[in-house]
Amino acid sequence: MPIYRCNQCGFVSEDAQTPVNAQTSCGRCGTTSRVYGTVFFVEELVKRLAATTRELNALKQEAASAAPPPAATPQQPTQAAAAPAAGKALANVAGLATEEQHAPLKAWFAARQIEVQLDPAHVDTSGFFDDAALLLGSNHTLFAELIERVRFAYRKSHSWINLELASLAQKDAQAINQLCRKLYEHTFFARYHYQKPEKIVRLTLQPATAIRHFFEGGWLEWYALMTLLGQVESHPGGVSCARSAKVVFPNEDLHELDVVALPAGQQPICIECKSGEFRRDIDKYLRLKKRLGLERGRFVICSAELNDEQAAGLSAMYELSFVNLQTLAPHLQRLISS
Repeated sequence: MPIYRCNQCGFVSEDAQTPVNAQTSCGRCGTTSRVYGTVFFVEELVKRLAATTRELNALKQEAASAAPPPAATPQQPTQAAAAPAAGKALANVAGLATEEQHAPLKAWFAARQIEVQLDPAHVDTSGFFDDAALLLGSNHTLFAELIERVRFAYRKSHSWINLELASLAQKDAQAINQLCRKLYEHTFFARYHYQKPEKIVRLTLQPATAIRHFFEGGWLEWYALMTLLGQVESHPGGVSCARSAKVVFPNEDLHELDVVALPAGQQPICIECKSGEFRRDIDKYLRLKKRLGLERGRFVICSAELNDEQAAGLSAMYELSFVNLQTLAPHLQRLISS
């Protein structure tokens, strides 16, 4: 539904009668205001919030650099702030959404004549994408149907879904309901309603593009990034990391790396995140691993659909490392601590 915000009094309201981009009178003070499409309005707000957050983080970095530095210790990270270990309380990871944090990765690629494009906004943890991803990944077996239902609804241009929880165990139904309410509070759904007698959760999808991308696979990238950061504490040199990194080889071949990290003193770790079919892309990843000059263990295919036996079997067949949500953290821990 179209929406407007009055520049005079700040009043925000929906307006179903006025066409998008037309003028309407403010319902509170009467000032003329322009009407916008809801998706456009939300996307612009998200962009402004991200820009403001990056500016705030940069100012915090400047203030920190101006203060007297603390005494160095052998465990003090040099590339990025240490992240909370897996299982600890979620918190924003300071210092990630900066050009300085990306500098070691850029230098590594530049030394190999590979152009890399890194966007600090893609690792900005001041929003709720990282928190929501960890919630989904923490019990993916239970939440997988919700993710698939939302993805299917987006593909079919449906605006809502209903989840019938009556047939589930009470504990599982409660967990799904709590997750949906939490995601709604963080604006991943436009509306949430729980019909307690029938045990039905009614969800209206959020039309914002960023939310759609999250449910279509972005959540797994955020989960992999936060899982990786959870292992930083064991590596004294810290890690330079990026998400959705675009690399251009000298022959102008373009590839996108879902998650890439450079532990100090080591080779990079690349994590390709697959929430759907990936088997047809195995040969592509084998070629990409070879062009980057990485060992088998440092080019990781993370699939939420693989069980432990399947992941081990595929890792034995190909010069790649296959993991699932449960085996990702131990695999990264071995790499970073080596």
